[in-house]
Amino acid sequence: MPESWTRVEIDTVIGDYFAMLAQELRGEEHGGRERLGALAERLDCRSEETIELRCRNISAVLLDLGYPYVECYGPAPNYRQPLADAVGARLAADLELERLVARTVAAPADPPPVEDVLSRLTPRPGCAEGDAPPPARREAAVPPVRNAVNYLELETRNTSLSLMGEVFALAYEKARLEEAGCGRLARLVEHVSVTQGDGLGYDILSLEPDGSERFIEVKTTRFGGETPFFVSATELGVSQAKRLAYHTYRVYTYGSNLRLFVLHGDLMSACRMTPVRFAARVR
Repeated sequence: MPESWTRVEIDTVIGDYFAMLAQELRGEEHGGRERLGALAERLDCRSEETIELRCRNISAVLLDLGYPYVECYGPAPNYRQPLADAVGARLAADLELERLVARTVAAPADPPPVEDVLSRLTPRPGCAEGDAPPPARREAAVPPVRNAVNYLELETRNTSLSLMGEVFALAYEKARLEEAGCGRLARLVEHVSVTQGDGLGYDILSLEPDGSERFIEVKTTRFGGETPFFVSATELGVSQAKRLAYHTYRVYTYGSNLRLFVLHGDLMSACRMTPVRFAARVR
């Protein structure tokens, strides 16, 4: 089996991946990993395992470029430059995919489901329940950005989506306390980003069964659980000052199969932080 991928092989995998991404954004079924067999037949020197890894590399490139990824292919960041260049070239030519992504991140959000909210909780990506956070991974070099639009950051400005994610988290918190037999405490949970204003560094003030406070910041995306989220300086500072009581609720795949995972404590410890913007003042 040849070690180096040809440009024809790379383009074949990227083309199939982009077709899946477009279908996923339109809410259509695409078969996911079941398509690997058909791709392996077209690329008769490549195994399904190596093709899957290449798809995961494509996911990592797209996230570095500010685009969503196909959810069943969690990002594998250590990709090579020829793949990054090929993905960038394909994005530049695929204006329909760009329009589809732009529409998706700006679309208003429907109200969240209210049934079985506690069943929506999952472990954080890459970990089984109770595991320690995964070790830091060496990041690949970020490919050149072809324009100034980061669609993942743009999604964070969708106030409808943010609000509906918070509404879901509020329902989850009340259900959590009810399940613990703390109905009185459930009635005290406050949506502080609405009642007191956005800017406290958290969105919901909840309680533990023993009556102690739980500070909750909600981050919502329509995309997969490994989509990066954006943190303000205030949120980071509050997560450090209140680290024992601070929780980040990551609501993901909103609108298709809404799920939630929780990060507890200081965000600097719970996440790998990447600076994306600096304030510059003339000397």
